[in-house]
Amino acid sequence: MRESQLQTKIRKRLEEHHWLVIKLIQTNRNGIPDLMCIKGGRVMFLEIKTPEGVVSELQQHMLDKLNACGCHARVIRSLEEIDVYCGKTF
Repeated sequence: MRESQLQTKIRKRLEEHHWLVIKLIQTNRNGIPDLMCIKGGRVMFLEIKTPEGVVSELQQHMLDKLNACGCHARVIRSLEEIDVYCGKTF
């Protein structure tokens, strides 16, 4: 499965559970994660990668920076992983 296909499936799964999902295409910061997801005052940022996909240093730096700001930011590599990660918030 390609990264774009996985991203679409993850977006649809989150939207089924009433998350507002925004694909971040062009921002003023390089390395920003693919998706910003909002629900009930919570914000999470998701970098979508296939199981073989490599997270760049810049992407990891931005994930770390977002987490340090109090957001939830992480790499997701499968539809099952988003179910586990969001299991408490769905």
